[in-house]
Amino acid sequence: MADGYLTTHVLDTALGLPAKGMKIDLYRIEDGNWVHLVTKHTNDDGRTDGPILPVDDFRTGRYELLFYVGDYLRKTGMPGDEPRFLDEVPIRFGISDASSHYHVPLLVSPYSFSTYRGS
Repeated sequence: MADGYLTTHVLDTALGLPAKGMKIDLYRIEDGNWVHLVTKHTNDDGRTDGPILPVDDFRTGRYELLFYVGDYLRKTGMPGDEPRFLDEVPIRFGISDASSHYHVPLLVSPYSFSTYRGS
């Protein structure tokens, strides 16, 4: 039985703050098709309230987190030309161990982003 789960944490490196209120979609890639699983928004700490993919729904496979960075930057009043250099930021990753915690953080500014497998 799987007991792993998926979380994220979004930090706005331009402001030095958690990215509050950012929309995130999670997709699973099944037989070459993108299956939307859930939409979440980050809280005051830049995290979602609870796992994005909880234990009951967790399984191995290919996934994509889609972060709506452009919408977040507009809401914060961050200046920038339209279209934004970064608008929707996809992060595709694999889950190979159904018993692990997968943490996929995003560090973002108007002109750059990075991610890593966190803990």
